[in-house]
Amino acid sequence: MSLQSVVLKARGTHTASVIFIHGLGDSGHGWAPVAQMLARTQPHVKFILPHAPEQPVTLNGGFRMPSWYDIKSLDQIARNEDEAGMNASMMKINELIKSEIDSGIPANRIVLGGFSQGGAMTLFTGLQSEYRFGGIVVLSGYLPVRDKLMARMTDASKKVPIFQAHGTADEVVLYQYGEMTSKELVKRGYNVDFRSYNHMGHSTCEDELLHLQMFLKKSIPEKIAETTN
Repeated sequence: MSLQSVVLKARGTHTASVIFIHGLGDSGHGWAPVAQMLARTQPHVKFILPHAPEQPVTLNGGFRMPSWYDIKSLDQIARNEDEAGMNASMMKINELIKSEIDSGIPANRIVLGGFSQGGAMTLFTGLQSEYRFGGIVVLSGYLPVRDKLMARMTDASKKVPIFQAHGTADEVVLYQYGEMTSKELVKRGYNVDFRSYNHMGHSTCEDELLHLQMFLKKSIPEKIAETTN
Protein backbone atom coordinates (compact mmCIF):
# COMPACT_ATOMS: atom_id res chain seq x y z
CA MET A 1 0.00 0.00 0.00
CA SER A 2 1.27 3.47 -0.89
CA LEU A 3 2.05 5.92 1.88
CA GLN A 4 -0.53 8.51 2.87
CA SER A 5 0.91 12.00 3.33
CA VAL A 6 0.23 15.52 4.47
CA VAL A 7 0.87 17.63 1.37
CA LEU A 8 1.47 21.37 1.38
CA LYS A 9 1.20 22.52 -2.21
CA ALA A 10 3.58 25.18 -3.47
CA ARG A 11 2.12 28.65 -3.01
CA GLY A 12 3.67 29.78 -6.29
CA THR A 13 5.00 27.95 -9.33
CA HIS A 14 6.02 24.47 -8.18
CA THR A 15 9.67 23.89 -9.11
CA ALA A 16 10.99 21.91 -6.12
CA SER A 17 9.83 19.39 -3.52
CA VAL A 18 10.79 18.43 0.03
CA ILE A 19 9.92 14.95 1.32
CA PHE A 20 10.28 14.92 5.11
CA ILE A 21 10.04 11.71 7.16
CA HIS A 22 8.85 11.89 10.77
CA GLY A 23 10.17 9.98 13.77
CA LEU A 24 8.93 7.00 15.77
CA GLY A 25 5.34 7.30 17.01
CA ASP A 26 4.67 10.52 15.15
CA SER A 27 2.92 11.32 11.87
CA GLY A 28 3.33 13.76 9.02
CA HIS A 29 1.03 16.13 10.91
CA GLY A 30 3.70 16.55 13.58
CA TRP A 31 5.97 18.36 11.13
CA ALA A 32 3.28 20.31 9.30
CA PRO A 33 3.81 23.51 11.37
CA VAL A 34 7.53 23.46 10.49
CA ALA A 35 6.74 22.92 6.81
CA GLN A 36 4.25 25.79 6.91
CA MET A 37 6.89 28.05 8.44
CA LEU A 38 9.47 27.08 5.79
CA ALA A 39 6.91 27.52 3.01
CA ARG A 40 6.46 31.20 3.83
CA THR A 41 9.87 32.03 2.37
CA GLN A 42 9.89 29.28 -0.27
CA PRO A 43 6.69 29.57 -2.30
CA HIS A 44 8.07 27.33 -5.07
CA VAL A 45 8.41 24.29 -2.80
CA LYS A 46 5.88 21.51 -2.29
CA PHE A 47 6.20 19.77 1.07
CA ILE A 48 5.31 16.07 1.35
CA LEU A 49 5.08 14.65 4.87
CA PRO A 50 4.33 10.90 4.73
CA HIS A 51 2.78 8.88 7.58
CA ALA A 52 4.57 5.72 8.69
CA PRO A 53 2.45 2.55 8.82
CA GLU A 54 1.55 1.17 12.24
CA GLN A 55 3.47 -1.91 13.32
CA PRO A 56 4.58 -3.65 16.54
CA VAL A 57 7.63 -2.00 18.07
CA THR A 58 9.80 -4.00 20.46
CA LEU A 59 10.93 -0.83 22.25
CA ASN A 60 7.25 -0.15 23.00
CA GLY A 61 6.59 -3.59 24.48
CA GLY A 62 5.39 -4.93 21.15
CA PHE A 63 2.47 -2.51 20.93
CA ARG A 64 1.60 -1.11 17.53
CA MET A 65 2.56 2.46 16.70
CA PRO A 66 3.63 4.48 13.63
CA SER A 67 7.13 3.28 12.78
CA TRP A 68 9.31 2.95 9.70
CA TYR A 69 10.99 -0.17 11.13
CA ASP A 70 11.26 -2.03 14.43
CA ILE A 71 13.56 -0.66 17.13
CA LYS A 72 14.74 -3.09 19.78
CA SER A 73 16.48 -0.73 22.20
CA LEU A 74 17.59 2.89 22.45
CA ASP A 75 20.66 1.88 24.47
CA GLN A 76 21.92 -0.19 21.54
CA ILE A 77 20.14 1.61 18.71
CA ALA A 78 22.73 0.57 16.14
CA ARG A 79 22.66 -3.15 17.00
CA ASN A 80 20.28 -5.92 15.97
CA GLU A 81 18.66 -3.59 13.45
CA ASP A 82 15.54 -4.29 11.43
CA GLU A 83 17.01 -4.08 7.94
CA ALA A 84 14.00 -5.83 6.38
CA GLY A 85 11.71 -3.14 7.81
CA MET A 86 14.01 -0.43 6.49
CA ASN A 87 13.97 -1.95 3.02
CA ALA A 88 10.16 -2.12 3.02
CA SER A 89 9.90 1.55 4.02
CA MET A 90 12.56 2.56 1.50
CA MET A 91 10.50 1.06 -1.30
CA LYS A 92 7.50 3.16 -0.27
CA ILE A 93 9.59 6.33 0.07
CA ASN A 94 11.07 5.69 -3.36
CA GLU A 95 7.54 5.59 -4.75
CA LEU A 96 7.01 9.13 -3.45
CA ILE A 97 10.29 10.24 -5.02
CA LYS A 98 9.44 8.65 -8.37
CA SER A 99 6.01 10.26 -8.32
CA GLU A 100 7.58 13.71 -7.98
CA ILE A 101 10.07 12.99 -10.77
CA ASP A 102 7.30 11.65 -13.02
CA SER A 103 5.35 14.85 -12.40
CA GLY A 104 8.23 16.90 -13.80
CA ILE A 105 10.36 17.76 -10.76
CA PRO A 106 13.96 16.63 -11.44
CA ALA A 107 15.87 14.78 -8.71
CA ASN A 108 18.23 17.71 -8.17
CA ARG A 109 15.19 19.78 -7.16
CA ILE A 110 14.11 17.29 -4.50
CA VAL A 111 15.35 17.36 -0.90
CA LEU A 112 14.89 14.23 1.19
CA GLY A 113 14.91 14.73 4.95
CA GLY A 114 13.80 13.36 8.27
CA PHE A 115 13.89 13.52 12.05
CA SER A 116 15.20 10.77 14.38
CA GLN A 117 14.05 7.43 12.95
CA GLY A 118 13.03 9.42 9.87
CA GLY A 119 16.57 10.80 9.67
CA ALA A 120 17.94 7.26 9.71
CA MET A 121 15.50 6.32 6.93
CA THR A 122 16.62 9.38 4.97
CA LEU A 123 20.23 8.20 5.05
CA PHE A 124 19.25 4.59 4.34
CA THR A 125 17.27 5.71 1.28
CA GLY A 126 19.36 8.62 0.06
CA LEU A 127 22.80 7.05 0.27
CA GLN A 128 21.68 4.02 -1.76
CA SER A 129 19.85 6.04 -4.40
CA GLU A 130 21.00 6.44 -7.99
CA TYR A 131 19.31 9.84 -8.00
CA ARG A 132 21.38 12.94 -7.35
CA PHE A 133 19.07 14.84 -5.01
CA GLY A 134 19.20 18.55 -4.34
CA GLY A 135 19.97 17.82 -0.72
CA ILE A 136 19.64 15.45 2.23
CA VAL A 137 18.53 16.61 5.70
CA VAL A 138 19.13 14.60 8.88
CA LEU A 139 17.80 16.04 12.15
CA SER A 140 18.67 14.16 15.36
CA GLY A 141 19.29 11.01 13.32
CA TYR A 142 21.94 8.35 12.89
CA LEU A 143 23.48 6.05 10.29
CA PRO A 144 21.61 2.71 10.32
CA VAL A 145 23.05 -0.72 9.43
CA ARG A 146 26.34 1.12 9.08
CA ASP A 147 28.63 -1.54 7.64
CA LYS A 148 26.13 -2.75 5.05
CA LEU A 149 25.11 0.78 4.07
CA MET A 150 28.74 1.80 3.63
CA ALA A 151 29.11 -0.93 1.00
CA ARG A 152 26.03 0.26 -0.91
CA MET A 153 26.70 3.99 -1.07
CA THR A 154 26.32 5.25 -4.64
CA ASP A 155 28.51 7.69 -6.54
CA ALA A 156 25.44 9.86 -7.14
CA SER A 157 24.77 10.19 -3.40
CA LYS A 158 28.30 11.48 -2.77
CA LYS A 159 27.50 14.54 -4.88
CA VAL A 160 24.52 15.50 -2.70
CA PRO A 161 25.00 18.15 0.02
CA ILE A 162 23.93 16.95 3.48
CA PHE A 163 22.62 19.11 6.30
CA GLN A 164 22.91 17.27 9.61
CA ALA A 165 21.88 18.72 12.96
CA HIS A 166 21.87 17.35 16.51
CA GLY A 167 21.30 18.60 20.04
CA THR A 168 24.13 18.01 22.51
CA ALA A 169 21.59 17.05 25.21
CA ASP A 170 19.68 14.53 23.08
CA GLU A 171 18.52 11.81 25.46
CA VAL A 172 16.97 9.54 22.79
CA VAL A 173 19.42 9.44 19.88
CA LEU A 174 22.59 10.37 21.72
CA TYR A 175 24.67 13.23 20.34
CA GLN A 176 27.62 10.87 19.89
CA TYR A 177 25.61 8.90 17.29
CA GLY A 178 25.04 12.03 15.25
CA GLU A 179 28.66 13.11 15.54
CA MET A 180 29.93 9.65 14.57
CA THR A 181 27.57 9.63 11.57
CA SER A 182 28.94 12.95 10.35
CA LYS A 183 32.55 11.81 10.71
CA GLU A 184 31.88 8.53 8.87
CA LEU A 185 30.21 10.35 5.97
CA VAL A 186 32.94 12.98 5.67
CA LYS A 187 35.56 10.21 5.74
CA ARG A 188 33.85 8.70 2.69
CA GLY A 189 33.79 11.91 0.70
CA TYR A 190 30.38 13.36 1.56
CA ASN A 191 29.83 17.11 1.90
CA VAL A 192 28.26 17.36 5.36
CA ASP A 193 27.25 20.57 7.11
CA PHE A 194 27.05 19.30 10.70
CA ARG A 195 25.48 21.65 13.24
CA SER A 196 25.44 21.17 17.01
CA TYR A 197 22.96 22.88 19.34
CA ASN A 198 23.97 23.22 22.96
CA HIS A 199 21.43 22.07 25.55
CA MET A 200 18.93 20.94 22.88
CA GLY A 201 17.33 17.57 23.57
CA HIS A 202 15.52 15.26 21.15
CA SER A 203 13.65 18.09 19.49
CA THR A 204 14.25 21.12 17.33
CA CYS A 205 14.95 24.77 18.02
CA GLU A 206 14.73 28.15 16.34
CA ASP A 207 18.40 28.23 15.33
CA GLU A 208 18.21 24.76 13.80
CA LEU A 209 15.15 25.68 11.73
CA LEU A 210 16.85 28.89 10.60
CA HIS A 211 19.88 26.90 9.44
CA LEU A 212 17.58 24.39 7.72
CA GLN A 213 15.82 27.23 5.93
CA MET A 214 19.16 28.57 4.71
CA PHE A 215 20.19 25.10 3.50
CA LEU A 216 16.97 24.70 1.51
CA LYS A 217 17.32 28.13 -0.05
CA LYS A 218 20.81 27.22 -1.20
CA SER A 219 20.03 23.66 -2.30
CA ILE A 220 16.73 24.29 -4.11
CA PRO A 221 16.63 28.06 -4.73
CA GLU A 222 13.52 29.68 -6.12
CA LYS A 223 15.42 30.96 -9.12
CA ILE A 224 16.85 28.03 -11.05
CA ALA A 225 20.32 28.70 -12.44
CA GLU A 226 20.36 28.76 -16.22
CA THR A 227 22.75 26.40 -17.97
CA THR A 228 24.42 26.95 -21.31
CA ASN A 229 25.25 24.26 -23.83
